[in-house]
Amino acid sequence: METARIKYLGDLRTEAMHLQSGNKIITDAPVDNQGKGEAFSPTDMVATALGACMLTIIGINAQTQTYDITGTEVAITKIMQSDPRRINEIKVDFFFPKNNYTDKEKKLIEAAAYSCPVAKSLHSGLKQSITFNY
Repeated sequence: METARIKYLGDLRTEAMHLQSGNKIITDAPVDNQGKGEAFSPTDMVATALGACMLTIIGINAQTQTYDITGTEVAITKIMQSDPRRINEIKVDFFFPKNNYTDKEKKLIEAAAYSCPVAKSLHSGLKQSITFNY
């Protein structure tokens, strides 16, 4: 079953539609690669997917283990390299509004983040730098 359909709109821009929900995402080539940088680039989406996946898996674990991560934010920093042009590193910085997690909960949070399917799907040469700010 198809997951998405992507249409090229011209001017290095695409529109991706999630078929199950009908939600749409626009991508644009980045300024440093001939684009306008007016939307997420495809490599921005990869980096963002990593953080969203980790946060989702932590959320699933939090529901199961009955701790709360509501309000947690993730800052994503994508670092590109040239020759070949690719993502070299993704920095994922978690910011938890609650600061009284037990040691057990912190271990559960970190194990959940590292078990994210996106993290496990990315090439082993792509550095994933993860920081948990409790």
